[in-house]
Amino acid sequence: MDFIAQLIIIIFSVKVAGHISKKLGQPALLGKLLVGVILGPSLLGWVEFDQIFKELAGLGVLVLMFLAGLETDVSEFQRNIIPSTLAALGGVLLPLILGTAFPFFIGFSFKTSIFIAVILVATSVSISVQTLRELGKLNSSEGMTILGAAVIDDILGLIILSLVLGLGLGQEAVEILGLMLVLKIAGFFLLALVLGYTLVPVIMGWSAKVLATEGILTFALIIALVFALISQYFGLAGIVGAYIGGIMVKRTKYNYQLIQGIETLGNSFFFPLFFFSVGINVDITALKGGVVLFTIIMSLIAIFTKVVGSGLGTLLAGFNLRSSLIIGSGMISRGEVALIVANIGLKEGIISVELFTAMIMVTLITTVITPPLLKLAFN
Repeated sequence: MDFIAQLIIIIFSVKVAGHISKKLGQPALLGKLLVGVILGPSLLGWVEFDQIFKELAGLGVLVLMFLAGLETDVSEFQRNIIPSTLAALGGVLLPLILGTAFPFFIGFSFKTSIFIAVILVATSVSISVQTLRELGKLNSSEGMTILGAAVIDDILGLIILSLVLGLGLGQEAVEILGLMLVLKIAGFFLLALVLGYTLVPVIMGWSAKVLATEGILTFALIIALVFALISQYFGLAGIVGAYIGGIMVKRTKYNYQLIQGIETLGNSFFFPLFFFSVGINVDITALKGGVVLFTIIMSLIAIFTKVVGSGLGTLLAGFNLRSSLIIGSGMISRGEVALIVANIGLKEGIISVELFTAMIMVTLITTVITPPLLKLAFN
C-alpha cells in the first residue's frame, strides 16, 4: 500500500479509536494501542509498518518524553526523590528474583533465566506519562514518583544488563564492565546538568531573536534530540535524555508557549504513530504450544512484581495503600526499553527465537494493560 495511504489510515484510526475508548470510560491511550493490534499482522493486516514508520514512531516517543519534561514540576520531583528511589529498588529486585526463579525452575540455564528477568526490570514510562497527562495527574505526588522511579530503575537495569552480559568473562572483567557503565551514567548526568545550566538558556534566548518561523519551537526540539543523542552515547535510552532535556528547557521563560506547540505537533502526527507502533508489533500467530503458557505466566509475574515491588517501596516511604497501588500500576509498562534488551539477548544467543517472541508479547501485554489499571487505581 502507498506510504501516504497508510499514513492516513494510521492517523485516522488512532484518533477514532481514542475517541471510542474515552466514550467507553477508558483512557484514550488504550484504544490507540489496540487499533495497532487490529490493523496489524495479528488480525486484519491492513498496514505494513516499515522502517520509515518505525523511525517516525521513535521520534514520537522522544517528543512525548520531552513534553513530559516540560510539564514536570521540578520541586515536586525533588520532594519525591526518596519514594522514587525506594519504588525503583522494589520494582527492580522483585522482578529480578521471580523473573529468574520461574524460568530456572522449568529448566532454563541460569544465564538465560536471569536475562529474561532483566527484560522485566526496566520500566517504560512513556505509556504511563500519556495516561497521567490524560488524567491530569502528571504533577501529582504519585506521578512524580513514577517518573523518578522509572528513570532510576532504567539505570539499575542497564547496570544489571552489563553484569549479565559479562557472565563468563571472569570476575575482574565483570567488575570493570559494571564500573565503566556506572561512570558513563554519572558522566551523562553531569554533562546534562552543565549543558542545562549554561548552554540551554543561551540557545533558547537566541532562538527568540532568530528571524525564522517557529524559531523557539525548532531549537527546543533540537535540544531534545541532542540530549537524547548524548544519553544514547553514554549507554542510556534516548527517552531519558529527551526527558532531562525537557526539564532543562522548562527552566527558561519560554516553557508555557512551548508546551502548546509540542502538544499540537505531537498529538496531530508523532504520538499517533508511536502508539500505533506498539500495537502493530503484536503478532498473536507467533504464539504456539508451550510458548502461550510461558507468556501468560511471565506476564502475570511482570504485572505482580511491579505492582507489589514498587508498591511496597512507596509504602515504606510513607505513602498510603491507594497511592502505592497507583505507583505500582504506573510502573508496569515495559515498552521500548524491554524490546531493546530482548533484541540484545537474541543477537547474543542468550535467548531463543521462541523466548524472544514470548518476551515481546509480555512487553506488549504490560504496555496495553497499564492505562486501564492506572485509571482504575486512581479511581
